[in-house]
Amino acid sequence: MSDRAVTRVREVMNARVDVIDGMAAISDALRLMRDSGAQCLIVSKRHPDDEYGMLLISDVARRVLGEDRAPERVNVYEVMAKPVVGVDPEMDIRYCARLFTRFDLTRAPVIEQGEVIGIVSFSDLVLRGLCKF
Repeated sequence: MSDRAVTRVREVMNARVDVIDGMAAISDALRLMRDSGAQCLIVSKRHPDDEYGMLLISDVARRVLGEDRAPERVNVYEVMAKPVVGVDPEMDIRYCARLFTRFDLTRAPVIEQGEVIGIVSFSDLVLRGLCKF
């Protein structure tokens, strides 16, 4: 058994969560991303039985810019990923990295008791988790 301390997702995640409505225009989402410096936005639930969505810069590049669509005429819900794979804040970062690899993810919402409390990315896992050793 290893004496190595376990680093939890909670310790490395970004607690800043930028949220947008799925009906918002991509142009509004881009303004929010630019102003906050976010690489992704969480798309809010429409009702209690709904799931969270996520909008990534890469989604916008592929599905709006790459298809030559007008960002003010495309809604977030048309481009976002939904449902998204959520991560428990108490998960060991090594397992989180394996989860990302298995499902080809670059980032995921950190969900505690049904609410998004942060975002974790491969960069967070490596630079805040692995580099602290």
